[in-house]
Amino acid sequence: MIKPHGSDKLNPPYPMDAAVRARLAEEAKRLPAIVISSAAAANAVMMGSGYFNPLTGFMGKRDALAVSEGMRTAGGLFWPVPILNVVADATPIKGQRRIALKDPNVDGNPVIAIQDVEAIEEFSADEMKLMTQKIFRTEDPKHPGVAAFNSVGRFVISGPIQVLNFSYFDKEFPETFRTAWQIRDEMTKLGWNKVVAFQTRNPMHRAHEELCRMAKDAVNADGILIHMLLGKLKAGDIPADVRDASIRKMVELYFPKNTVLITGYGFDMLYAGPREAVLHAVFRQNAGCSHLIVGRDHAGVGSYYGPFDAQTIFHAEVPKGALEIQIFEADHTAWSKKLNKVVMMRDAPDHKPEDYVMLSGTKVREMLGKGEALPVEFARPEVARILSAYYQAEDAKGK
Repeated sequence: MIKPHGSDKLNPPYPMDAAVRARLAEEAKRLPAIVISSAAAANAVMMGSGYFNPLTGFMGKRDALAVSEGMRTAGGLFWPVPILNVVADATPIKGQRRIALKDPNVDGNPVIAIQDVEAIEEFSADEMKLMTQKIFRTEDPKHPGVAAFNSVGRFVISGPIQVLNFSYFDKEFPETFRTAWQIRDEMTKLGWNKVVAFQTRNPMHRAHEELCRMAKDAVNADGILIHMLLGKLKAGDIPADVRDASIRKMVELYFPKNTVLITGYGFDMLYAGPREAVLHAVFRQNAGCSHLIVGRDHAGVGSYYGPFDAQTIFHAEVPKGALEIQIFEADHTAWSKKLNKVVMMRDAPDHKPEDYVMLSGTKVREMLGKGEALPVEFARPEVARILSAYYQAEDAKGK
């Protein structure tokens, strides 16, 4: 199986011994504490899960700026986006060397991690502007990632952490949330060595389903990892539990047994397009995947990125040898009326737009909200029924 990024084996800052975690939880009660942002809590979960290997703590200013500028830490580790614990007010922990980090996403704000404080620094307005532009390729405050990144403050707390739990992810999604090492263990049990990963924050329609098959066949993979984001999304995105149910139904009915692993990870979407696509590749390598499907407008939002910018970055900006995982570059996929199957548009140069079954997101939501059936070429009927029930319930709430 492929090696993790930056080391020979995963080294997550999550004590595997429950007794050790219990002792740390007791210690945390006596430590100065601060409620961190949702983004920082998700970063802690990703480090504790092994997805951000070899990182074991939050970056300081020097690393954050170096990563933003050139996708390498000051020490030379390839990394695509800064991993930060930024707060608006660091006064409660000023002068402290060891602190408790409280989870903003769970009632009562329980401690999610303990951090050894190496430094508390403040980003200048110009430094925030530089990082925003480099990470998101825009400073538009309407971009959801830009808005989130610039809303949490400027004081950055750096230093190693010990993660005590996985926030709400393993409790709310016990069948789906998995750490990187748990996924590796599952793949080993299944005898998988070559695995293609599919990233999603949405339900999967026929085109997505067939894209997974195409990629698996093209690289001769042993299996497919459908890896869904379980964290915070922008308004209007479909909730994780609905996505989970629809994807599970599709795999149950339309994929051979033991060819797909359905899992999820605890992270908040950045909507950072190309840079986030590279981050997706890093943590899929840590989960043991040999290939990642990068499709049209991967991790994008609105019209901030070109349709294939997330593929181009791997050729133009990721240094050769920086990652072991390989990218399967996918074009837009849709049902061809001519060929009576799903195709990648680049493989059908003789097709015109009217030769495909394509629906806008607005049209899909409208049809589902009215309980109308989606074309079977666009969505599996069993999946459409799950989505229709969700949209009709949402429409009922709004009336």
